[in-house]
Amino acid sequence: MTQQTRIGLFGTGRIGQVHAMSVAAIDDAELAWVCDPFVEGAERTAAEYGGRVSTDPAEVFASGEVDAVIIAAPTATHVDLIDAAIDAGVPVLCEKPIDLDLARVDRLREKAAAATVPIVLGFNRRFDRHFAELHRRVTAGEIGTLEQLLITSRDPAEPPAAYLAASGGIFRDMTIHDLDMARFFVPEIVEVTARGANTFSASAREFGDFDSAVVTLRGANDELVAITNSRHASYGYDQRFEVFGSEGLLQVGNQTDTLVRHWGAGAVESLEPYQNFFLQRYAEAYRLEVVEFLKAARGEPSRSPGFEDGRAALVLADAADRSARTGASVAVDLSR
Repeated sequence: MTQQTRIGLFGTGRIGQVHAMSVAAIDDAELAWVCDPFVEGAERTAAEYGGRVSTDPAEVFASGEVDAVIIAAPTATHVDLIDAAIDAGVPVLCEKPIDLDLARVDRLREKAAAATVPIVLGFNRRFDRHFAELHRRVTAGEIGTLEQLLITSRDPAEPPAAYLAASGGIFRDMTIHDLDMARFFVPEIVEVTARGANTFSASAREFGDFDSAVVTLRGANDELVAITNSRHASYGYDQRFEVFGSEGLLQVGNQTDTLVRHWGAGAVESLEPYQNFFLQRYAEAYRLEVVEFLKAARGEPSRSPGFEDGRAALVLADAADRSARTGASVAVDLSR
């Protein structure tokens, strides 16, 4: 019988539920502990997916009953929980971002680099099968030298005002996924230029944030990356990706539940609506993210992004925010 990897889950909100479902779908993993200060949430999650309940992370780590942990708790807790996992010698998968404050991330950086256990960041889009195949073909040289990367990411609807207030702003909350994907294809980014706008959201304006943004990145070999973001799109969750190279172009379009198309009197071509939001569009990617994390936790080769990837995405998000507010391009050195 295959030995089960015992998982401790911190946080039982929306993303915590996604990770609990992912663990439940993996044959050789099980939820051993579910930890949340909101005990009712922990109890409901444990009742559905298994595991003991706690409100205290120290109890989970002291139990000796976890082989790995997943951090899906609020962002402000991430650094302390990663620190505790390192001390306990337990592999960790942490949702993005590591923190909203780069100084806090950097205080943990040296300890993370010296850790004897893997620290994995939750950039699940790297594991989307469409993007993964795109990356494989680009890496194989199918389109020659990469010259341009175009990323479109628009949410179907603006999040609640309370979410926006605590999000850290559009660049650290939303664009950060696209910044990681940019680095997946163009690892060395040297310059960031961004523009933000308030086209529709009174809440974003109230909190000093933007509801729309365009970011341009320049790579060390003069590759150009263009990212377009909006907090709303009337036609659904807009996730498109295009890579242009010296010998061709590769593209991933939006996803629908099926590929059935309809022609009729009312339309020349009619498609189903796009998949509604990230929980649907990236459901498989979330599961594969956990599968790859478990490989890393067992000492097997893994494609999982690490602590430095999480830090780099935050550096780029900070630079984008600064550029959007000052109107100036910002030079970055991700090796520092």
